[in-house]
Formats: sequence, C-alpha cells, structure tokens
Amino acid sequence: MQKFTVERLTFDTITHLPNSWEPADYKALLLKTGYDNPDEIAASELTDMAHMALTDLEPAESAQLVLEYLFEDQLTTGQIENLAHQMLTEKLWEENPELSQHEGFFKATQLLYTAYNGKFPRAEAVQFQVQLTAEDAEALTIFDQQPEAPLLRLLAQGMPDNTLLKRLFHEQLDGTSFPEAASIIWQLTPSQKVNNSVVFDVVSSAYWLDDFKYADTYEATAQADVAAADAE
Repeated sequence: MQKFTVERLTFDTITHLPNSWEPADYKALLLKTGYDNPDEIAASELTDMAHMALTDLEPAESAQLVLEYLFEDQLTTGQIENLAHQMLTEKLWEENPELSQHEGFFKATQLLYTAYNGKFPRAEAVQFQVQLTAEDAEALTIFDQQPEAPLLRLLAQGMPDNTLLKRLFHEQLDGTSFPEAASIIWQLTPSQKVNNSVVFDVVSSAYWLDDFKYADTYEATAQADVAAADAE
C-alpha cells in the first residue's frame, strides 16, 4: 500500500473525446456511405462532408453504419441493428453492460449528435489533470503496469461514499484485481513526472468520475493490481 497526496489541478466537461475521429476515420465512413474518392477532399472539409453523408441516411441507418465501422469485429449484424435503434434514445456509453465498448459508443454518439443537430443523446465526458505526490519516487512504480487501477483507487477516495464507482466496484477498489479499470478510464497520459510526483491527464465518462470535480487536495493510499501469474 502506497500513500499519496492527490491534487486536482483542472476539471472540464467535454462533449468530444480528444483525437477520437481522425481524417482516416472520416474517409472510411465516407467510403461506407458510397462516396467514391474521399482522398480528394481537403482535410479541412472532411468533417463536414462526413456529417453531410451521414445525414443523407435515416438516423438509425447512420447509427448502424458508424457502429459497423467501430465494432465490426466485436458485434454481430443483428446486435448492431438493435443497438443502432437504441442509440437514438439511450446513453449506451453508460447503460450497455459491456464496459469495454463504452468509449466506442461515446465516440459514435458524439459524432451522430453533431451530425443530426441533437437527434441523438448528448454525450458528456470529463477531462482533468491530477497530480500525485508520494514520499519517495519508488511509490510511483505502482503505475508502471495497468496504471488505471491504482489511479482509480486514489480518485475514489476523493469522491463521496455514494458515488457510483464506489457502489459498484468497492471490492475491486479495496483489492488487487480491477480489470474493468481500463474500460472506465478511456484515455490516460502521464504529462509530467518529476522525482516523487506525477501528473496524469485523464479522460473518462462523466458517469463514473463527474464527482471528482468536487475533490480538494487530500491524502490517499493505493496498491497496484497483482497479475494472475504473480498471485499464484
């Protein structure tokens, strides 16, 4: 168990995940809509062209096309058809039981919400910086492998007892196995590391970590996940 001082440096609510739709993605979507030569479109126009191509279709048809692109190897055709209709009214990045697919559902919904001027649910995520300071640099090694798990253990201690993360994952937060952590934290980047301190840039669903916006600087403890081989 390692002890840290946890300091929230920034906190923002965002509706688009950083780097979630790149030019290559828009070109691939355009090809799926039947556009012949997306490589000829200027980079500055790709986003608008992709939106226009999607809105030429019915909303559920567009949703199906986007889900096919994102989940081609993970979902069956029948699943995609059902989910495409659900997307019109449901927050699948929160409500779908498959946590590993939540980030993909968010990406799909943010794109379709923008393209259709709000016909799909409004997707909200959180982006923040948090600084973790230990008494000695050795403590930072708990973030060397599967850093999402020990980080969530630290973040949870700055949030209320009734926060969803604590209610659903209290055993994983207290223990040494939290495989769901990598699906809860969607993007994690160490931006500064100096001696015994590290700053993480975190992107996640507001569903899980919105309560962290109220956190003040506090002391917390965390442990790394133990790999299955190590646990035997």
